Amino acid sequence: MKQAADPGKKRLTINESQENYLERILLLQRRKGYARSVDIAQALGVTKPSVSHAMRLLREAGYITMDDDNLISLTDSGLEIARRMAERHEGIARVLMRLGVDEEIAYDDACRMEHDISQQSFEALLRLEKEGLTPLGEEGA
Repeated sequence: MKQAADPGKKRLTINESQENYLERILLLQRRKGYARSVDIAQALGVTKPSVSHAMRLLREAGYITMDDDNLISLTDSGLEIARRMAERHEGIARVLMRLGVDEEIAYDDACRMEHDISQQSFEALLRLEKEGLTPLGEEGA
């Protein structure tokens, strides 16, 4: 687990689940223009009470805000984490698909990998992709 970097807020050890919530909020905002707890619950396949608990923790840590209509917004620190997770998710999935992994499996695996891979290894995967990665067994591999 990683420590939150906002010294003005209660320290939260950010974990994989919380990173997933932040990433999902970002993706919902990009797709629908807003994020609500019910949308997050549906997208992640979790209960509304689970989302409420997670939102409370994320709000207390300064990663999100909620307005009077219960619309959820990412703070600057929440947005930074969400963008990093989305970038890792997409990047890892692209590499896996270029290696011949089916798209659905690539995205599912990338979701698990994005939380634990080091920045150095992630950057190496992206460099490999940029240098013309070809699936195993094909010419140039």
